Amino acid sequence: MGYKLISTWKMSYRKMSEVKEMLKRKYSLQEIIEAVIMAVEDNPDFQSVGYGGLPNSEGIVELDAGYMDGDSLAFGAISGVRNIKNPILVASSLIKGKTNNYLTARGAEKYAKEKGFKSRRMLTEKAREKYQNRVKENSHDTICVIGRDLNGSMAVGVSTSGLFMKHPGRVGDSPIIGSGYYCDSQIGGAAATGIGEDIMRGCLSAAIVNYMRQGLNAQKACQEALFSYLKRVNNEPKAISLIALDKDGNYGACSTLPDFPFVILDENNQARLMVYRGQEKRIIEADENWINSYQGD
Repeated sequence: MGYKLISTWKMSYRKMSEVKEMLKRKYSLQEIIEAVIMAVEDNPDFQSVGYGGLPNSEGIVELDAGYMDGDSLAFGAISGVRNIKNPILVASSLIKGKTNNYLTARGAEKYAKEKGFKSRRMLTEKAREKYQNRVKENSHDTICVIGRDLNGSMAVGVSTSGLFMKHPGRVGDSPIIGSGYYCDSQIGGAAATGIGEDIMRGCLSAAIVNYMRQGLNAQKACQEALFSYLKRVNNEPKAISLIALDKDGNYGACSTLPDFPFVILDENNQARLMVYRGQEKRIIEADENWINSYQGD
């Protein structure tokens, strides 16, 4: 058994590269997952998560997050929250209760204030300008992190600001257990990013874990979940990406996109930026040429 982590998008690479140092300092798996996600939430350069996230149709940034402990199957989630600095911390704190595990909008904001979580005006000037100019951009990337520690305990965390120009109150897959994320330490964990309505229709994270339960490794489970769903809906969805980590430490990724970058890490190797090539249905390690040409987060 050893530490294993997988995270979505190039935007997670910098903090994932610091995880080995965090392991030396005895950070827990939950603390590591939170730290990777918080680094993305706090960076205004990333326009689909946290501070700098793109607003809804009324110019307001609404945030969603979820967290699941694979040992106990406890989960916490929040959705539609405004001006909470780190939604992942609020979501992960909710795993402690037997009830009230999913809070939304004003109720979640009230809870965060009562518990002393930091607030912040989340709309940046850059995001406000895009809203005012109605830039034609469909930003919907989610930061997802799945991990397994030395004892085989697993967990998953996700955070997003959702679709740009979404209807106020719209909630995607990210905080929805079984759709945006799912984790069972006895089997494995999975998470999704893309158009939430498409992902929810297939409950894709739970589907991946169920395929792993049947004996498929993480990569085959991702492929089976995605491609069987696409067949069911006549290949309609154009923006779904999935990651998984099974209990044995095997990772998987799959996507409808031409290129879907993700990051992998274990205790014996530095973080590596990988790419699922959608047209070729294979995974490569990103080289300098690919990194220089990639335009997304």
